[in-house]
Parts: sequence; structure tokens; C-alpha cells
Amino acid sequence: MDFPAYRPRRLRRNERLRSMMRETALAPTNFIYPLFVGAGKNSFRPVPSMPGVAQLSVDRAMKEAEEAASLGIPAVILFGIPDRKDAVGTEAYADSGFVQDAVRAIKARVPEILVVTDVCLCEYTDHGHCGVIKNGDVDNDATLELLVKEALSHARAGADIVAPSDMMDGRVGAIRKALDREGFKQVAIMAYAAKYASGFYAPFRDAAESTPQFGDRRSYQMDPANADEALREVELDIREGADIVMVKPAMAYLDIVYRVKLKFGYPVAAYNVSGEYSLIKAAAQNGWIDERRIVMELLLSIRRAGADMILTYFAKDAARELRGK
Repeated sequence: MDFPAYRPRRLRRNERLRSMMRETALAPTNFIYPLFVGAGKNSFRPVPSMPGVAQLSVDRAMKEAEEAASLGIPAVILFGIPDRKDAVGTEAYADSGFVQDAVRAIKARVPEILVVTDVCLCEYTDHGHCGVIKNGDVDNDATLELLVKEALSHARAGADIVAPSDMMDGRVGAIRKALDREGFKQVAIMAYAAKYASGFYAPFRDAAESTPQFGDRRSYQMDPANADEALREVELDIREGADIVMVKPAMAYLDIVYRVKLKFGYPVAAYNVSGEYSLIKAAAQNGWIDERRIVMELLLSIRRAGADMILTYFAKDAARELRGK
């Protein structure tokens, strides 16, 4: 049908018509809110490169989770900031670690919220890499044993979902077998299935104190040039037992989000990462953009690309906007 018989603007002329025609929905239930948990009591240590984000003590993380739940956000994801690091990330799988304590505290105070835990070693190792170092590189198979120990410690604490983010080959299968063997069949796995070696992670490394002390992570995280490889990675994780697959980062990889959802029809998460957050915050603070409008447009674009869940530091602000608060 051609102009003048067809006039698309007829259905855009007021907000009521636009809302009726809207193809993609965004709601607080789409969000997972990241929290950084460390030492202390009533401690809130701001992250300079991420305005509004802080390293939290367990009690403050519990309050943040409570507020998130009150806004209709169904889940938080926890990252640990240990007070002691070593070559094999011992604190990652300590049953009395900060993440493990936070899981127990949050589930006791806010039982309705889902607690997701990041399963990786980079925050816990003194070298900042995601596994055991042998001959100057991360040893894949030796690292699997420690990731399994970490995932089990989170499950014992009461985590609903464990999220391996290390990009070691075979880690989803190893974790799934261990969880099932130890009686945690109900604990789901959200796999960082297509995690790229991205420059967008820099502020996170400030927040998590996880900057590599030598080299980089390109031998295990994905090359930004590759898309078909992402599909192979996702397929492997699904075959090994992943319940949710994640693409990270989100903004520069919406094509990957779209292709993963289209090919597999699986629950897909996308991580709106720290660098994306900080760029928007910096531009807004300089008066160059309308933060509220840009944030909602970005989150909607991630949903439109096919993400069912969005991990985002904007979760609370976006939830308030959507609920009119």
C-alpha cells in the first residue's frame, strides 16, 4: 500500500496510539541489578569511574536488594571484593566469603528476590586473571576445578542461579555435573556464553579491583571481530547444561544478541556493562545528553534485539521511570 492511501503517521499522532502500536515492551521484570560486595559494616565505598555505584558491605548489599525488590526488579547479581587475594583465588570458594555471606543475608531478608552469583576468579586472584596461571597463561582444566568449588559454595549458601563468567572451555558442563551430584539440581546456570575481550569493561575492573597484573584476557575472552564463533560458544554452553545464555557487552554487540535469540530461541541475557554505563553518566554530567531518555532508549534497544534479561547498573533508575516513581 502506497502514499497517500497509507500514512504511517496516522498511528503516531498521540501517545495513546503510539502505546497501542508499540512492538517491544520493557519492564522492571527484565532487569538484573549488579552489586559489588566487600568488607565492613554499613560501608558504601563509591566507585569513582561509575557514579552512583559503590562497593558495599554485606548489610548494605542486603538493603540494596530489598530496595530493588520493592521496585519490581526480580534479581540481583553479586560480585565479591575480597580483603585477601592469592594466586588461586582461595576466597572465591570460601564458605564464609563475602558473596556467600551476602547470599545468605539477602535470602533471609528478601526471600522473594532471585540471587545470581558471578562465578569467576579474577576478583580473587593476586594476578587478576580468571584462573590458575601456568607458564604465563591461564590453565583451562586446572581452573575448572576451582570454578566448580566456587559454584558449589554459592549453591550451599542459597544462590538461585550461578553465572560462570570466566570463558574457560567446558566450565558449564563441569559445574552442572557437580551441582547435580551434590543435590543442587534446582540451581540454574546463566552462562556468560559470548563474552568478548572488550574495552567497555574498564570501570568494572575499578569496581571489582580485578585489572590483570600482566597481559590481557584475549586468550580466553572472544575476539570482537567474530560473530559465528559466538554462536558456536552459545551452542556448546546449551549442550553442556546452561539454562540461560548471556552476551556481554550489550550495546556494541546487539547483532550477537539478535542472532543468538533467533538461532536458539533460548532465554538470553545481555550485560549493559560498566563502560556503557559510565559513558552515559559522563555525557549526562556534562549536559550533552538527556540521561533518562538515553537510558530508556538503550535498554529498549537491548530488549528489541532479543534479550529477555538485562544486567544493568541503571536497573533501579529505569524501574522507577517505568513505574512512574
